Amino acid sequence: MGRSKIEHKLIEDKAYRRATFSKHRANLLKKAHEMSVLCDTDIGVIIFSSTGELFDYCSQPQCMEQIIERYQLAKGTQTHQHSELQGMCEKLRKENHSLELTLNHLSGSELNSMKYEDLEGLEKKLQCSVNKVRARKEQLLKLEMDYIASNVEKMEVENNQLCYWIKEQQASSSQQVTVEANVVPEEKHYRQVLNQFPFQGEEQPISLLQLVNLPPYHPSLVEQMQSDLQEASFYPQ
Repeated sequence: MGRSKIEHKLIEDKAYRRATFSKHRANLLKKAHEMSVLCDTDIGVIIFSSTGELFDYCSQPQCMEQIIERYQLAKGTQTHQHSELQGMCEKLRKENHSLELTLNHLSGSELNSMKYEDLEGLEKKLQCSVNKVRARKEQLLKLEMDYIASNVEKMEVENNQLCYWIKEQQASSSQQVTVEANVVPEEKHYRQVLNQFPFQGEEQPISLLQLVNLPPYHPSLVEQMQSDLQEASFYPQ
């Protein structure tokens, strides 16, 4: 009798299901590796478990992205836009490599692979860059010198104004001293004039105008009044 056909269905027991998955996954990846080595074939295996865990295998020296790309090209599922993006990425990769190489040459490294003509061109580029840097440096230096010169001019103007103000203050101070010196002799003369007029029992006038407004002075009457007062003091009643 022949072997009976085994019916395959979902394993209800979760623990037994996980064990069966691990066993068949290992066998599948092992068979894929054996087939890749024995038959020199490109094989890519992608496995997702029921929990979303990823397991994959790719034959060497290929990578999974290359296997998927070959699969899309063979099946015709790769779009034109995807091809353009891949071409653009490759172009950018080459440009990046070229820029890195140029930067290394400008920094003075990796010069052994350059020819004499390339070295001459590199020297001209470096000389041109040096001239541009030197011109920019001179421009900044000139701007700085102009700024300093303008500040010096402003400070000179402020200094001249300050000197003029100091001279005016000194001139006004000297004029005030001169006026005070002239007032002192006039006040002395005024005192001499007032001393010529004796005032008894009255307040001393403070100005010549008050002196003019006083009644006329009679020396004989004053002397007579003084003698009468003296006699009255000798003969009390």
